Amino acid sequence: MVTLILPRLVDVSAASRRSASVVGRNVAALKSVYWLLLLSGFVEPLLYLLSIGVGVGALVGDLPLPDGRLVSYAEFVALAMLASSAMTGALAETTFNFFGKMKYMKLYDGMIATPVRPFEIAVGELGWAMLRGSAYSAAFLGVMVALELTSVTRALTALPAAVLVGFAFGALGMAISTFMRSWQDFDLMGSAQFTLFLFSGTFVPAQAYPTVLHWLVEITPLYRSVHLIRGVALGSGGWLWLLDVLYLLAMVAVGLLVASRRMARLLYK
Repeated sequence: MVTLILPRLVDVSAASRRSASVVGRNVAALKSVYWLLLLSGFVEPLLYLLSIGVGVGALVGDLPLPDGRLVSYAEFVALAMLASSAMTGALAETTFNFFGKMKYMKLYDGMIATPVRPFEIAVGELGWAMLRGSAYSAAFLGVMVALELTSVTRALTALPAAVLVGFAFGALGMAISTFMRSWQDFDLMGSAQFTLFLFSGTFVPAQAYPTVLHWLVEITPLYRSVHLIRGVALGSGGWLWLLDVLYLLAMVAVGLLVASRRMARLLYK
């Protein structure tokens, strides 16, 4: 029995090291200009928060939650921007950057000449994307605390949820990137991402939409992310958190599976 289990543990350990080496390569390749790109992804949701959440929020006032409690419009928008920030950071790494490494830099062609396998590359790239997504989320939560839109305790509670959101969108972005043929294809993805950003309960409750659109909104990944983070941070939603978590975990599993299989097909052809 022990002899059967031990090789599996060794395989998992070796695979983890190889995935970590992919993350290490990305860290080693960092340049000073890259930090400006990281900053740009954080600034966009912050500007939305300040202009719409705080600015328009002064005119809107408070909004009711599904359980009847009232929250300020700025807090309502801020938690949605947190989910959006995690999505933006993860997608930026696993779409444009991932596609460039695979199709134009041919980075992964060299990696598979070593013991590193496509699935381990996918896990390593997702781990690297999560470092970026988590940095966005942590910085954004710091701004929320500074603006008194949340407490330190709530911020610490919301951070793991934001990390899960980043994992889910990172895996999804990587899977989508394996089907892209050229940079022009990313225009469609950008349009889809912006549509999600506008219609995922970010600026108005989903219940404000017509019934058909309301149900359509509630099955989108960003809405489930926003719903999870609002529920965790505000202590509302009850057992529905579990549905959100299972939804996002399924995104991670399916995204990694599709990305690794597609990479194997493209790299070994």
